[in-house]
Amino acid sequence: MRRAAVLGTGQTEHRTRRTDVTMAGLCREAIDRALADADTDWSQIDAVVLGKAPDLFEGVMMPELFLADALGATGRPLLRVHTAGSVGGTTAIVASSLVRAGVHKRVLAIAFEKQSESNAMWALSIQPPFTMPVGAGAGGYFAPHIRSYIRRSGAPPHVGALVAVKDRRNGALNPHAHLRQPDITLESVQASPMLWDPIRYDETCPSSDGACAVVIGDQEAAEASARPVAWIRATAMRTEPTSFAGKDHVNPRAGYEAARALWHAAGITDPLSQIDAAEIYVPFSWFEPMWLENLGFAEPGQGWKLTEAGETRLDGLLPVNPSGGVMCSNPIGASGLLRFAEAAMQVMGRAGEHQVTGARTALGHAYGGGSQFFAMWVVGTTPA
Repeated sequence: MRRAAVLGTGQTEHRTRRTDVTMAGLCREAIDRALADADTDWSQIDAVVLGKAPDLFEGVMMPELFLADALGATGRPLLRVHTAGSVGGTTAIVASSLVRAGVHKRVLAIAFEKQSESNAMWALSIQPPFTMPVGAGAGGYFAPHIRSYIRRSGAPPHVGALVAVKDRRNGALNPHAHLRQPDITLESVQASPMLWDPIRYDETCPSSDGACAVVIGDQEAAEASARPVAWIRATAMRTEPTSFAGKDHVNPRAGYEAARALWHAAGITDPLSQIDAAEIYVPFSWFEPMWLENLGFAEPGQGWKLTEAGETRLDGLLPVNPSGGVMCSNPIGASGLLRFAEAAMQVMGRAGEHQVTGARTALGHAYGGGSQFFAMWVVGTTPA
């Protein structure tokens, strides 16, 4: 495999409703910022990869058809990717694979969601043939998994609120974040309404409009860049059915195996000491300790102890979601790419007020489809 690097990133302002732009305008806002950040232009882009969550989220079937021109795809290859909520991460991996395989020199990856165009809760609650019913959106689906985690690990009930406070305060440092709550407290989170026991209102991600784009280049393009780049050290993806007899929803096998493959490919032997910042897909606060264990940062049943000890704060041993993460901005189709882009921003030293001091190696992580799809990458200041 050839070497590849993130040359630049761009993201929109994330809000509940971006009525000031169309879907095309939302995408172009992120694309234009990514091209400028990479100090490049359309003449140097060889292909476009588009990521998008289920079309039901906007009620527009195959939006790539009418978006092709706005995405700059006219006269270029355009690929559409879909792996449910993980699609943003998968989009970055597909784009990087085209570069690492030597097919293209520079590829633009773009992912978006404009949830205000439709009703994602409704879209997540329908029952397609031959699938298990969800009934109450993503929160209703994941709440039993969180209860199972609490029962198995013995985690105290305030751990979820601790994550919510940390992420929302981090989000206050991110000018693009949808939710910015510098004054949020443990007590205010615990006093917020219970939505799906044990998930409270303030322990839940928002519904956002937004987009993210990254420009990925080959070694020649990376070495020609006048600004620091984020070298893609390794990528990994794994899949398993959403539901089957014996599936472990607390510690999904696909996520576990993807992480081990990722660490091996990146030469990481001790993730907790070798990763300087982690952008982990945490749509509900309790997923931070769960995924810390699934990713191998902690042994099973021990992840909550890292959170409770403050080790996942900006000044902790492993800063998790310094951008505020999905808890602060959740344009579903773009949320995974945002995790990947924010990881790249950390090692490029371009994360602004939520920059982790001295970050040299970072993780971007995404999952989707009810813990069916997992995608992740490790980026660093050097190729290896």
